[in-house]
Amino acid sequence: MSGEPFTWLTGEPDQVAPRLLGALVSTSRDGGVVTVRITEVEAYGGFDDEASHACAGPTRRNQPMFGPPGTVYVYLSHGLHHCLNVTTGTAGEPGAVLIRAGEVVEGIPLARARRGGRDRDLARGPGRLGQCLALSLDDTGTMLGHGVAIRAPAVPAGEVLRGPRVGVRRAADRPWRYWLAGDTTVSGYRRHPRVDSGPGLV
Repeated sequence: MSGEPFTWLTGEPDQVAPRLLGALVSTSRDGGVVTVRITEVEAYGGFDDEASHACAGPTRRNQPMFGPPGTVYVYLSHGLHHCLNVTTGTAGEPGAVLIRAGEVVEGIPLARARRGGRDRDLARGPGRLGQCLALSLDDTGTMLGHGVAIRAPAVPAGEVLRGPRVGVRRAADRPWRYWLAGDTTVSGYRRHPRVDSGPGLV
């Protein structure tokens, strides 16, 4: 899964998102490798998705979302958390999948040093996952395999569930969050307290 042209990432974001479940995402930095088995993802589209960073068109921040499949898009959430996305589709057509949560399967001592807390919670949520992998804004715009690598799962992902996205105000009820059933590392569902009740809901 780590080689170009990333044909497995072509397609609409909601089609690609479940393919990432069970895949392994790794970084090698700060003296060691940390690998996370992906257990939860969230799809974001382009101009027709009001929850997407790309909805209003390209900006300096979201430019990677308009890149070819396999482009890494890291953004800073609330000025604190580096969140990892992988682009889908084709160049010029925005879309990405947010890697929301996972299980650390390699480099647990290093992940503990970066995050602290229970092992189950090390990468439970996009901010924690980004911290475990030591992501930064320097990663955004790079291609998979150049700093951030993703490879196929060794075994089938298992039962996949889907539901509304977490913590977004617009298009919140679009069922574009996917997760592995029964996995304890999946983040808890939190509906945004100010969800739009108008046309933003799909």
